[in-house]
Amino acid sequence: MQAMQQWLVKSARLRAERGIIRHAQPLTTDRPVLDLASNDYLGLADDPRLKAAAIQAIQRYGTGARASRVVTGTVGAHVDLERELCALTGQPAALVFSSGYLANLGVLTALGRPGTLILADEHIHASLVDAARLARGVVETFPHGDLAALRTALAGRTTARAIVVIESIYSVFGDAADVTATAALCADYDALLVVDEAHGVGVAGAGRGAVHAAGLAGADHVVVTATMSKALGAQGGAVLGSLLLREQLVNTARSFIFDTGLAPASAAAAAAACAIVLTEPERVATIGHNAGLIAAICKLPRAAGAVQSLPVSSADAAVRISDALRESGVLVGCFRPPSVPDGVSRLRMTANANLDANQVTRAATLVAAAVAAESDRK
Repeated sequence: MQAMQQWLVKSARLRAERGIIRHAQPLTTDRPVLDLASNDYLGLADDPRLKAAAIQAIQRYGTGARASRVVTGTVGAHVDLERELCALTGQPAALVFSSGYLANLGVLTALGRPGTLILADEHIHASLVDAARLARGVVETFPHGDLAALRTALAGRTTARAIVVIESIYSVFGDAADVTATAALCADYDALLVVDEAHGVGVAGAGRGAVHAAGLAGADHVVVTATMSKALGAQGGAVLGSLLLREQLVNTARSFIFDTGLAPASAAAAAAACAIVLTEPERVATIGHNAGLIAAICKLPRAAGAVQSLPVSSADAAVRISDALRESGVLVGCFRPPSVPDGVSRLRMTANANLDANQVTRAATLVAAAVAAESDRK
């Protein structure tokens, strides 16, 4: 135990020296804030329709699913959500997990077995990294967005099966993958493409996701993973694809079989959000408009989705700027190693459809001023 305590003390000291201490502190509501930090891109987390759907689900099903979904934990709210997700994304089948993290774990560990090569873009989310490590296949990474390197890896593979893993819109830089070209490459080399649409569903392709926009919804060699905790304003994750894929996951995905089902309230809220995305396309359009304002004011190249990423000089600088902005009533993401794939600390700003142009302009102007003040500080 003494050795463990010494290691914990050393780890804490190193985090302090590197400026990468993190806090899970509650957000106070005693004064108004302009939120450029959360992933609630469409502003649905506080929507009365989602709240009403969640309350109705609690009244009907209770506060929890009570069991694994393969025992007695599947309720009507799960079935409704899977149907609404298919309607939104154009996919033939969906399987809902209790988080997006677990959906990614489930699909890669269920499919990436011995005899499978997993080729992962080097900027994929931590959940996909962990999933690839837990799968029992051979795992390799390729340079971010480098289709030539991916082609070389696929052409030289010696395994019977291959899975390529990308995100449609990447969470730190906000850049988009070339889903069409990647899918075509996978078809040429008989590989399965897994596209994490965590930051695409509700944002890209009029809210229906980048895979749908590329005309690949329902393609046998393309699988989509998604989360309901971002643009859909709720909680939970999903894998979308063929009926055969869904059956495989129900029977082999450990993060589905051995986990309690998603809380019915979250499932019902997410189902309501799917319908809103389809019927209120102006919400999605507002994301793009607000993202453009942020990029223009902060002098950034316009990113593909809601995320606008502003590099800063150091982890300490990122903390100082984000703290100063919080005091000014503006919330921004503070991304530092190891959360950033290139080791460069960033302020991560997300466009929120609930903010009007004046609010976005004010918030982005304060961000630009805070960054300039930090630069003058040197």
